[in-house]
Amino acid sequence: MGLDFAIDELYSTGWSTLDSTGCGCGADGRMFPGVDRVRAEFEASGFKLSIHRVELFDCYRAEWRLPSGEAVGAVVGQSEAEAAVYALSRMRRAAATCA
Repeated sequence: MGLDFAIDELYSTGWSTLDSTGCGCGADGRMFPGVDRVRAEFEASGFKLSIHRVELFDCYRAEWRLPSGEAVGAVVGQSEAEAAVYALSRMRRAAATCA
């Protein structure tokens, strides 16, 4: 998949770089939110995000839960940043379809 794909997915949800606080730059120069910023965006939306390394598969798993502990969604990525950005895109897309 790759970080570029995760950034594409995030931008396709309408995410904007108007506030570049906590953002990094991809290889192509596009801004994307860093892991701490992604966590803050999940928290602002009422979710708790956890990201951990899965050694067996050499990847990172990002999972978000409701305050009650109920799992809402999960994604995997090759890096912590990729998993975080892709998780944010999935969460934003799900919120848009529920609205």
